[in-house]
Amino acid sequence: MTIRTTRPQRDQHYRPRIHCLKKVEALVVEMQDTKSGVKGSEQKLNVTSIPHVITGKDIVTWIVNKMKNNTEEAQVLGTMLVAYGYIYPIQNHKKLVLCNDASLYRFQTPYFWPTQRWAAEDSDYAIYLAKRNIRKKGQLEPYEQAHYNHLHKWLNHKWDFIVMQASEQHKAGKERLKSDRVVLDCQERAYWIINRPPRRTHSAMDTGPERLLDPSSDEKITFDQYRRMNIFYQQTIMRSRVKSSVSLGALVKYVTTYKNHDPFLAPCLPSNPWQTDNDAYWTMNMRSVDVPTKMRVERWSFSLYELLVDLRGRDDFKIFLKKEFSGENLAFWEAAEELKWGTASSMSAKAETIFKTFLAPGAPRWINIDGRTMGLTVKGLEHPHRYVLEAAQTHVFLLMKKDTFFRYLKSPTYKDIQKKALSPEAHNFSPAQLEQNAQNRSPGIHPIILWQQEEVEKAKAAAAAAPIDVKAMMSKVDRKK
Repeated sequence: MTIRTTRPQRDQHYRPRIHCLKKVEALVVEMQDTKSGVKGSEQKLNVTSIPHVITGKDIVTWIVNKMKNNTEEAQVLGTMLVAYGYIYPIQNHKKLVLCNDASLYRFQTPYFWPTQRWAAEDSDYAIYLAKRNIRKKGQLEPYEQAHYNHLHKWLNHKWDFIVMQASEQHKAGKERLKSDRVVLDCQERAYWIINRPPRRTHSAMDTGPERLLDPSSDEKITFDQYRRMNIFYQQTIMRSRVKSSVSLGALVKYVTTYKNHDPFLAPCLPSNPWQTDNDAYWTMNMRSVDVPTKMRVERWSFSLYELLVDLRGRDDFKIFLKKEFSGENLAFWEAAEELKWGTASSMSAKAETIFKTFLAPGAPRWINIDGRTMGLTVKGLEHPHRYVLEAAQTHVFLLMKKDTFFRYLKSPTYKDIQKKALSPEAHNFSPAQLEQNAQNRSPGIHPIILWQQEEVEKAKAAAAAAPIDVKAMMSKVDRKK
């Protein structure tokens, strides 16, 4: 393993932590004493004999006798020693916990102790993984393979040097005794499992010594920091406050409204497809069903956002707006959403189309927004980005929320869909029927196919809703004559 040979200078912020770790290391040194320490023995691991092996039970017993505390506290202290790399497990190296049983451990060599402050650099880790990849013939563990692939891309400019170093270290390791090779491999693996842990794994080095401050040091605050603090406090004072009774009332109202629509609080009707292997629930709640369920229609009345986020509800809202000849607001809102979540390559073309359709003077579907918002939006479209229409979209959304949405809830369009909505009854499957459902389980429609169907429907709807160019139609008629 390649490690830096120069030790970084210890700054004043690091000294308190160093002092604490020195006390821990003194305890570890005492544990290794041949007379009063933990008694080690030679153990066999896959035919190879490993010297100075200790068990977790012996470590806990020694800490109890030395520190005069109970077993739980001793096990916590032992787990801390394992987490910081003073003791490492031999069998389950990814489990950085001290078990109070016959699990095998060894003391880490002082060369790898945290107080040495060797920087765990990417190049060193890449050499270690390359060497391990050579020894294991490409059979790395999943997390190691992920790190290996990432480092291969990141350090591609010097990968030949890394492979050369790993090959030389691998050749030098073959000259050692097998027991020494196994011990060195366990030591290196223990060091890197702490400094480069697998994903979603806790590591003691995440809150390591370099990130702590010296409480006795005087922190100097600059003028710019004082200025930022002053601005922050002014904004905090000016921020509006809500009484706790009002906020709790809003929370109770929200829970009461959504209680029957929460899958953890209310059952799925007609049945839960994950439990019964019956996909009736998914079929009834597809995006493009002709007749939705009553629970789905009821949810549309909660807010305009709930109505628009459901594509079936949005289609019903479009029918209502078409009858009132006011569909340009919703069309603009949908165009802004497509610009926001679309591809970067089509951003400029979409922005130009939106400007010509909704914002330009004399546009076929011109929207009525205030002059300030219109000026900011038109100016932003000179250099379009994903959120250039954010202000205009919010303005249009609030207009629909205050006026159009409530008229829709009182309209015959919404009342008709309420009457036609389905109210499925709960399924009562017997054990034999459940087993038959499991055998006849269908794979369902692939999400990509659903997406393609939605895109086709969107294209048809856009073509049907597109404004008619009268001049172009007249020119075609003249040519035919």
